[in-house]
Amino acid sequence: MKIIVIGGGPAGMMAAIRAAEFGAEVTLFEKNNRLGRKLSITGKGRCNLTNAADTAEIIKNIPGNGKFLNSALNNFTANDTVNFFESLGLRTKIERGNRIFPESDNAAEVIDVLNKKLAALNVDVKLNAPVENIIADKKIRGVEVGGKFFDADAVILATGGKSYPATGSTGDGFIFAKKLGHTVTEILPALVPLETEEDFVQTLQGLSLRNVRVTLLADNKRVNEIFGEMLFTHFGVSGPIILTLSRQVAKFLRESAFVELLINLKPALTPEQLDTRILRDFEKFKHKNIKNALIELLPNKLIPVVIDLAFIDENKKIDAITKDERRRLIEILRGLPLTVTATRPIDEAIVTAGGVSVKEINPRTMESKIISGLFIVGEVVDVDGNTGGFNLQAAWAMGNAAGIFAAQKIL
Repeated sequence: MKIIVIGGGPAGMMAAIRAAEFGAEVTLFEKNNRLGRKLSITGKGRCNLTNAADTAEIIKNIPGNGKFLNSALNNFTANDTVNFFESLGLRTKIERGNRIFPESDNAAEVIDVLNKKLAALNVDVKLNAPVENIIADKKIRGVEVGGKFFDADAVILATGGKSYPATGSTGDGFIFAKKLGHTVTEILPALVPLETEEDFVQTLQGLSLRNVRVTLLADNKRVNEIFGEMLFTHFGVSGPIILTLSRQVAKFLRESAFVELLINLKPALTPEQLDTRILRDFEKFKHKNIKNALIELLPNKLIPVVIDLAFIDENKKIDAITKDERRRLIEILRGLPLTVTATRPIDEAIVTAGGVSVKEINPRTMESKIISGLFIVGEVVDVDGNTGGFNLQAAWAMGNAAGIFAAQKIL
C-alpha cells in the first residue's frame, strides 16, 4: 500500500519516517534539489529543534490555533522530539528560554540524520520533482509529477507556507488544498520585522537592546506587551520580541489601524526609581552637557534620540535642566514611541500565518475531513507559533500524527 508525501521539510520528513516505520511503501516528492532547505536556515543555521517547555506552555506559544494541536503535541511531546533525534545519533542541548539545539550548532547535521533514517527505511526520495496536481474524487487517487501519474492510497501534503520562497515555500499547497475543496484562510506574514515611520531608526541601525519591554498599541489601545530583546534596522525594528508581536501587527495593519510600539528602556525601574537614578547621574556629571551625562544610562547611539524626543537641547548644562524636562526624559525612557507603517514582505517572514482551515482537518490524525486519505501537515495548515522552537515542534508533532495514521488507515 502506497503513501506519497509532498514536501521534504520537517513535517514531511517526519511523516515519511513514521509511515515507513509502520510498514507503508513511501515516496517523498521534493521540488528542490535537496531535503530540508528551510530547515537548514532555522535558528540562524543552528536549528532550534524544539522547546523544553511542557505541552500546555507550547500551546500557549502557538497563537495561531495552538489548541488544534493539543492531541498531536500530547502524542509527540518536546521530550519525544529530543529522544527521536538522540536515537538517530544527534546530541542536543538546552539554551536560554528552554530552546533546544543540536550540540553541534549545525542544522546540516539535523538534515543529515533525517536523510539517513529515510534511506534506512527505504523511503523513495525523489528530488527536483515538483508535484503538479493531486488527483482525488472524495478519495485520494494519486498525484501528477512531470506529466506522469503516481497512484497512492494516501497523500500527505507538507508543502510549507509562503515565507522564504527561495527555499521552495511558494504556496503550492494552498492551491492544491483549494482545488480539493478546502478553505484557505488569509495568508499573512508572521515572525517578520516591522517597518517604522521615524527617521531616527536609521541612526540606530544595528543597535540591539536587551531586557526591554515593548507595548503594542492599536488605535491607542494597549493590546499586548512583551519583555526581551529587540534590534534596530535601517527600515525599523526586528529581534525576538518584535517578531513575536508581528503576527498581531500584521492583522491590525490589514484592518487599517494606527499601530504604535512603546519601548520601555528601563522596565525594571519604577518612575520614582528611574528619577532617583537620573538625579544620581546628574550629580555625577553636573558640570557636563546632558548629552554627556547619560552615558551610563543608555547606549551612545540612543542618547541623542532620547534627548531630542524629550525636547531637550543636547548641549544644555545639567544644572539648567528643569523638573519638567526631567519628567519628559523619564516618559521617553519608559515609552519611546515608534509608528509602525508596515510589516516586511512575507518572503522575509520566518513563518506564514493563515493556511488550510483547521476546522477541516481531524486534529488527532491530521486527515482531511473533505478528502479521504489526504493528510495535511506543517506550515500549510493555519497554525503558527512564536520563536523559540515552537513552530518546529508543531511540525514534528503533525508529521508524526499524519505518518502513523496514514499508514494505519491503509494497512
